[in-house]
Amino acid sequence: MSFIIGLLTVVLVLNCLLLIFLVLIQLPKKEAGAGLAFGGGATDALFGAGSGNVLTKITKWSAGILFGLSIILTILNAQQRKQTHSITIPKELPTSSAPAAPAAAAPTVTVPAVPTPAAEVPATAPAAPAQ
Repeated sequence: MSFIIGLLTVVLVLNCLLLIFLVLIQLPKKEAGAGLAFGGGATDALFGAGSGNVLTKITKWSAGILFGLSIILTILNAQQRKQTHSITIPKELPTSSAPAAPAAAAPTVTVPAVPTPAAEVPATAPAAPAQ
């Protein structure tokens, strides 16, 4: 499927370039703009006096192909992504037939108790200063 997607992507890019070219060579309604800058007068000589109709029809078909290819490529990419990223979760986890071995007792470590020094408490409270 990735070969078809690659081929259609190349066709889409070529169609985009053709559409850009067609839009640039069309005659403007006013006698100015990009059509005149890229040789708008040359299209009359190349396609004849009715070149506006021919270029308009080709542009419409090219735009329709552009939209159609875009939708088809979106659907194909979504299907390919769905197939490659699908995760299968088993309904039941497999159980082993042998019983589990009892865990070995971990060795215990004894820590000797360290006596903490008792806080020294003064036997008598200091006398309050006389006023």
